[in-house]
Amino acid sequence: MQPSHDIALLLARFQFAFTVGVHIVFPAFSIGLAAYLAVLEGLWLKTGRAAYLDLYRYWIKIFSIVFGMGVVSGLVMSYEFGTNWSVFSRKAGPITGVLLSYEVMTAFFLEAGFLGVMLFGMNKVGRGLHYAATCCVSVGTLI
Repeated sequence: MQPSHDIALLLARFQFAFTVGVHIVFPAFSIGLAAYLAVLEGLWLKTGRAAYLDLYRYWIKIFSIVFGMGVVSGLVMSYEFGTNWSVFSRKAGPITGVLLSYEVMTAFFLEAGFLGVMLFGMNKVGRGLHYAATCCVSVGTLI
């Protein structure tokens, strides 16, 4: 191997390691936070205490930022599979491609489909529907 090829390979590995290291924080945080939001909204609906609603409104702002950052870093990571790891993608693509498409078609669409209702629908839809949307986002993050 030539020295320039070794450097390019090393830089590609560092780039992917950085992206994975940054990305993993966001899904891990959003999984727990989405479940916490579902619990908070459920407690607010059951008890009517304003403290639960205040906590919900505070943490939903953080959840939206974390979710957005997870989507952006995950998109970059999926492109890096093809550009930095083309040989790996060619050999393992029939397996990893199916898993990534399953994740997008189920989890991401479930999350993204109900995220708008969860973020912007508190005063536009009924309480039950809003809670169902929050639960669907929570289930989507778990998938």
